[in-house]
Amino acid sequence: MSESVDWEETKYQEVFEDETRLLIRRRTSDSSCTIDDIQGILDSLYVLDGNNAQGRSSVQQITLSATIAAYEAFIHQWQKELI
Repeated sequence: MSESVDWEETKYQEVFEDETRLLIRRRTSDSSCTIDDIQGILDSLYVLDGNNAQGRSSVQQITLSATIAAYEAFIHQWQKELI
């Protein structure tokens, strides 16, 4: 694998894991936090992702993509727990 791809995958994983930790911490420490709250933030992230008229750097896009993926995975896991 080339170095240009390695740093991108490393950055993606780093952001994904950081966001996941933050979401877990929020859910644990804030008893009023709901799936709807997290979904609302995710919906805002989707809008931000779509509003790319001026373009973003590859680092910004990787960060946003990893953040969205972390929110999606977190919501999915939480919903599975409720079944």
